[in-house]
Amino acid sequence: MSNAAPAAIPDAADRSGFVEVDSHEALREILGRPHQLVIDKVRQRLVAEDVEMLAHSPFCLVSTSDAHGNCDASPRGGSPGFTHVLDSGTLALPDRPGNRRGDSFRNVLDNPHVGLLHLVPGSTDVLRVNGRARVLRDAPFFEEMKVKGQRPQLALLVEIDEVYRHCPQSLRRASLWNPETW
Repeated sequence: MSNAAPAAIPDAADRSGFVEVDSHEALREILGRPHQLVIDKVRQRLVAEDVEMLAHSPFCLVSTSDAHGNCDASPRGGSPGFTHVLDSGTLALPDRPGNRRGDSFRNVLDNPHVGLLHLVPGSTDVLRVNGRARVLRDAPFFEEMKVKGQRPQLALLVEIDEVYRHCPQSLRRASLWNPETW
């Protein structure tokens, strides 16, 4: 971040000339059809390569929305492998002390649908998981999620609906792991 004074932000931008896409058909006409490879990579269960990536991932973004569709994206992190794999169709994300807002947890109580993006520093691989979540206050596996002797008070249990490796192009374009661009 720069030490320069922040730029002024306009109260309202001029929206004349905006051309909105308002249908699935119009969107498909612009984007074209996805390659069959993109469609075929979506699975309902984790495979060995996914579990390996989770073992190296210290960071995840959790996307939720409340009953009215108001969205939240919250970062989660820990030592590589902090996401606990229960089985090929179930993950658990431990809660660690933070700001105590609990936005994701409150949203899941109203709407169980979640999206996860797991990243590994230096890698352009992104593991995307979509599923349904529940908030747990205890389970036998909490012992395995201890950090410095402390069990999590809560965990987000995610039953996987779909999982796949996301296209790495956005990370490449952003040069996210290239210190020269920071």
